Amino acid sequence: MVYFSSKSGNTERFVSRLGLPASRIPIDAEAPLPDPGTSYVLICPTYADGAGRGAVPKQVIRFLNDSARRSRLAGVIGAGNRNFGATYALSGRIISEKCKVPLLYSFELAGTDTDITRVRAGLEKLGDNLCSTMI
Repeated sequence: MVYFSSKSGNTERFVSRLGLPASRIPIDAEAPLPDPGTSYVLICPTYADGAGRGAVPKQVIRFLNDSARRSRLAGVIGAGNRNFGATYALSGRIISEKCKVPLLYSFELAGTDTDITRVRAGLEKLGDNLCSTMI
């Protein structure tokens, strides 16, 4: 897994609760980016204005602009806040569409225990089904 989390830390708390290996895309735009080296799932929160602009954090865009990293993306999990209506978890939908990968799940804020259980189960199932051509 690779994830981005802002200073609020909601996505980081979610990933920590999953208890699975993960690399963080740094908040600092100049910091080195992780290289997953194999197929991975991206977890990305949404930061959008009322019209949906800016939904995908710039650091995530920079990460995905590398064709090698983008080619290993197996799926995306979006995060957001339901208070923002149509832009809830919009980053996941945008990344899914642009990178032609499945939107695997969406959760609100730091997620619930049910979200953790579902994502763990889904990641296990996905891991069992990744084909060697994705690696």
